[in-house]
This record gives sequence, C-alpha cells and structure tokens, in this order.
Amino acid sequence: MTDQELQKWVEELSLIHFGAPFTHEARFNSRLRTTGGRYHLSDHRIEMNPDHLRVHGKEVFAKIILHELCHYHLHLQGKGYRHRDPEFRALLNRVGGLRYAPPLQPPKNREAKYLLICKQCGKTYPRKRRVDISRYVCGGCRGPLEQQNLTP
Repeated sequence: MTDQELQKWVEELSLIHFGAPFTHEARFNSRLRTTGGRYHLSDHRIEMNPDHLRVHGKEVFAKIILHELCHYHLHLQGKGYRHRDPEFRALLNRVGGLRYAPPLQPPKNREAKYLLICKQCGKTYPRKRRVDISRYVCGGCRGPLEQQNLTP
C-alpha cells in the first residue's frame, strides 16, 4: 500500500465514522517501533506503522487508524484528545477503534536461568539474571544464599 492509498483510506474512514473530513496528511513511517500510529499536534498529520498492516491485516489496521482519527478530530474541536480524557474514550468506543495496538511479536518467554537457595531454611528464589550473592541474604531467615545455574 502506498502513502496515497493510505491517505485516501484515512479520508474515507473519517467521513464514514466521524462525519467530518480529514484535511491533513496521512503517511507511513517505518521507523515507528512501539506504536501503531502517531498523531502530531503541531501540524495535524497522522503517521502509521506499516508493519501493523503487514502483520495484522486491514481490519485491525483500520481500527488503529480510527484511534488516531479520534485524537485528530477531538484536538481540532478543542476537546479532550488525550488517552485519559473521557471524551477520547467515549469517542473511541463509539467508532470501534482499538485502545492499544496489538503487539507485532509474541512476548518473549524468558524463564529463570539461576536459582538462589537459602543455606539455612531452603527457600528458593528463581532469577533471570546472575546475582552477586555476597550482597544479599534470605528474605525469610536472613541466612546466606547459594546460587545454582539452571541452564547447561
């Protein structure tokens, strides 16, 4: 999809769901990493992450566009356009936009690599990172700790 096709799509969604035209610029920004889109307060443009279209498809991407259009229309009307504002939340629910963009990758399943064991009471503490055991004691009995590697 090109920037021109995105522009046309955003304009159509604005008319259908908000009954008002989108008169500013919409384009893709492949440098966006942690968000599905961004509305700029200064010049009212909307930038969208093309990876969300590729990974999640048009239906989810349209809901991300609706989210950014909520920011756009509320800001231009002088109403609460921030995520925490009741006007924003109500409009987002009314048009069916997404509150959060879905993740692009599944979450990493990082399991514990180390196990701290109290030498006195036997209490265990799984840890993902190596710990300097000379600086810590057991939280239950204040006994000394021993560290074991769980990965070969």
